[in-house]
Amino acid sequence: MNTQAKKNRDALKVAKLYYQQDYSQNEIAKAMHISRPTVSRLLHYARQTGLVRIDIADPSGDAPDLAEALERRYGLKKAVVVPMTNIAPKDRLDTVGQAAAGYIESIVRSDDVIGLGWGRTLYAIGKHLAPKDVHDVAVVQIKGSVSNTESNNYAFESANAFAAAFHTLPQYLPLPVIFDRRETRELVEQETYISHIFDMGRHANIAVFTVGSVQDSALLLRLGYLTRDERDLLRREAAGDVLSRFIDDRGRIVDDDIDDRTIGLRPEELRTKPHSILVAATPIKVPATHGAISAGYANTLVIDENSATDLLEYGG
Repeated sequence: MNTQAKKNRDALKVAKLYYQQDYSQNEIAKAMHISRPTVSRLLHYARQTGLVRIDIADPSGDAPDLAEALERRYGLKKAVVVPMTNIAPKDRLDTVGQAAAGYIESIVRSDDVIGLGWGRTLYAIGKHLAPKDVHDVAVVQIKGSVSNTESNNYAFESANAFAAAFHTLPQYLPLPVIFDRRETRELVEQETYISHIFDMGRHANIAVFTVGSVQDSALLLRLGYLTRDERDLLRREAAGDVLSRFIDDRGRIVDDDIDDRTIGLRPEELRTKPHSILVAATPIKVPATHGAISAGYANTLVIDENSATDLLEYGG
């Protein structure tokens, strides 16, 4: 490793200990076997180079009011609205991921079971999770994945990042998310390993997921799992998907045949989770978010400020 790469690595490690785990500079110096002035210099370097960005949240801003309004309207246990003032468009997903990671870190305890969806949003969360001193945490995928695409769905990366933060090994669901035939899906679900993964997912006390849209760019519409008629139907009638199951804006399944071919937890199984956390970072997902939380599939919402505003108008 060259000198610059080592400096970046050390600065990042020091910054995580200082800003995310509340270590003092003296404690960091002892833990890393370096001097306290070196810790101070590395923190300064991390800020200068952008490894660390310090945002000042104005409590008089709109985010707390938006969160309270969302909690009232949808009966949510918790809403976290992430301010977007001065956040560049390219950084918005990362900013929401960081906020969601902070919330998840605050609730995870030893012996928890965390069920995960996949996608860029989940990966943005996983990248910001700081290691936490817990034991016997399980991380399990709760819906099938995709492999026949050049687009990365971040299924393995997301699971690996969550597992690393909570000192465990991820349990993958190595299956296509939608099968050609219902009978094939039913046979696969009877396999011992797959049945075990499903049992873990159903017993998860924390679920973390996002929703998908039905725009032409949506990954599930581009994989070849669906016929042209099915895609046209979903564009007309669906608001998006929850765990790759297509719903309308009231949370109802749009097409039973497609749903019967889909592998993973059903949306209604999310209602029983003590923490069912939906994370959304773009207004494109507002219709599906409205459907999911209206139906009670999520009791916790982490959402960017712009989408929160649109969601309140949509829900109204």
